[in-house]
Amino acid sequence: MFELKHLTPAGIPAALEKADQYRLLNQPWAAESICWDIAAVDPGNQPALRTKLLAQTDQFASDMGAVRRAREALADLSAPYERAYYAGLICERVAKAGLDQRAPGARFAAYDELREAMDWYEKAEAIRPAGDDDAILRWNTCARLLNQSPHIAPRPEEVREPALGE
Repeated sequence: MFELKHLTPAGIPAALEKADQYRLLNQPWAAESICWDIAAVDPGNQPALRTKLLAQTDQFASDMGAVRRAREALADLSAPYERAYYAGLICERVAKAGLDQRAPGARFAAYDELREAMDWYEKAEAIRPAGDDDAILRWNTCARLLNQSPHIAPRPEEVREPALGE
């Protein structure tokens, strides 16, 4: 095993920029790694925690372990608004990753995840900072996806046959 090297506190701003660049280059695993390095030096660094969570959501289609890591990362965010907003974002991206994989039942699971995302976005909207309409924009994105995709629907109710003697 290799022992990891530590960043210097002075190197954190440049490391954050690199993490953002790696996300833009579609290399979220590299961005997540950088954010882990920042957390080793500054565990409460909120920009790094947000970037790490976003990098984890970028990996949902290829790494289902990233879903667990992203949900665990929510607890590290200090602001209730951000915890609600990013909880919604996680649900929304889980839905999209499931739809992209076209797994059996994905359209039903996606519906459930999108509805949960919308619930989280409404909670975030209620406590958002003045002028921050991101939760509204995300809620509208989910609503449009559901409105324009009739195949994404709630799971049908199971019809239960009465047992003999009922």
